[in-house]
Amino acid sequence: MKIEFTEEQRFTQWWLWIILTGVGIIPIYGIYVQIANGKAFGENPMSDLGLVGFTVFVFAFIAMFWFLRLKTEIDNNEIRMRFYPLAKKRVQWKDVKNARIVKYEFVGYGIRFGSKFGTIYNTNGNKGLAIELHNGEKFVIGTQKENELKKIVENANGQTPQ
Repeated sequence: MKIEFTEEQRFTQWWLWIILTGVGIIPIYGIYVQIANGKAFGENPMSDLGLVGFTVFVFAFIAMFWFLRLKTEIDNNEIRMRFYPLAKKRVQWKDVKNARIVKYEFVGYGIRFGSKFGTIYNTNGNKGLAIELHNGEKFVIGTQKENELKKIVENANGQTPQ
């Protein structure tokens, strides 16, 4: 049987983008007040160059969230996960000891270390594909397509996942 699964996730939470937009407005307003109007921004203002540098840093941080994406691809041979641009995994099915769909406690978003499932790669929600390799490594790839992924794992394992 042919196995094919693809999922690409991004940070799409409306509240996150409201927070990031709010954070982005602060240094822009600071540049307007301090550089454009010539008044000190705050009680202990940065230098003009420091304010510009801080603004660049803030927008680089916001851009990181814009470009972050979690892409999962599964076929008959392997599982490929890319948390662009931070992490990349490629696992052959023959190296997988156990693969199952799990619900985990909310751990936040991004890359989370130290859970009972190992490292969690997540952009949204609390469900994912928990993978344990023969070498003992464990990790979870978050998913928004739980039912579709469950069928893939059942076909790959030849059994119902736990």
